[in-house]
Amino acid sequence: MSTAQTMQTIAITTPGGPDVLQVQQVPMPVCGPGEVLIRVAAAGVNGPDLAQRRGHYDPPPGASPIPGLEVSGEVVELGQGVTNFQRGERVMALTNGGGYAHFVAVPAGQVLPVPSGWLLTDAAAIPETWFTITQTLVMRAGLSTGMTVLVHGAAGGIGSAAIQIASVLGAQSIAVVSSPAKADYARSLGAMATIDYTQEDVAERALEITLGKGVDRVVDVVGGAMAEHNIRASAQGGHIVQVSTLDGATAPVSLRTIMARQLTLSGSTLRPQSSATKAAIASHIRRHLLPALSSHGFTRQLVTAYPFNAANRAHATMEARSHMGKLVLVTPFGATL
Repeated sequence: MSTAQTMQTIAITTPGGPDVLQVQQVPMPVCGPGEVLIRVAAAGVNGPDLAQRRGHYDPPPGASPIPGLEVSGEVVELGQGVTNFQRGERVMALTNGGGYAHFVAVPAGQVLPVPSGWLLTDAAAIPETWFTITQTLVMRAGLSTGMTVLVHGAAGGIGSAAIQIASVLGAQSIAVVSSPAKADYARSLGAMATIDYTQEDVAERALEITLGKGVDRVVDVVGGAMAEHNIRASAQGGHIVQVSTLDGATAPVSLRTIMARQLTLSGSTLRPQSSATKAAIASHIRRHLLPALSSHGFTRQLVTAYPFNAANRAHATMEARSHMGKLVLVTPFGATL
């Protein structure tokens, strides 16, 4: 494709609230060596997009300033050396930014085929959260069959992915939620039990559910005071995975308890990781998790679609923290499918 062509994107005009997101016309991206150019059907909306919009999460050096870390769509061009995809193939991808656009160039190692039978709108909600949970909970914390995992924000994107991946691997999830509706949703995804943190003590209830043993793994997006609950809820040798800090970036914790129970607390952010690391995560998903998404009876998370030019509305909805599942922006191309 000619680089003289232009396309529409959603730009952050200045740090601020959802209204700073505006449609702009920019040059088409160049498909470089080892990359795949994707005509975007839908782009997922995630927490890092909101942080970037507020001015709190700058793109890494060399990354696109356009928000958007995951897309689905159709391959339209292959960069030099790319042989494992074909033009016209339906794909989903973890981007390095630039997802809120009609086209995006992505390293081929971060691109995956769309699961059989899936709409592109639903596939756009997979990469960012599944890459995050696969890297942190599976590859780093070693989630495996028979373990129990306490999942905070269980009705959101990260939480939904954690429950689904745990189910695929034969682990059991305890979902931490804030309403009966969100508890029902978490159970529909495969959670074996739920805890309403607005009504119950999370640690006490987790210990009760596990008959006093505690949970083997924790996925936390909350931070702040919840850190102490996670420590109290953990089993001997447990591992707490911190992937976001929605309610506070610091916390007083009992170091003695961490030592006595031999706990591990790990944290990670996905976007700054190298292309090689992201490709390794994609390879793990392709081999160990992707087949389950195409299987009969797999319960997909709820996806709410917004028109491409309504990104500000999608961001406002996500900030309200009342939605369930994932939010995606559908381009004019995606709306025709």
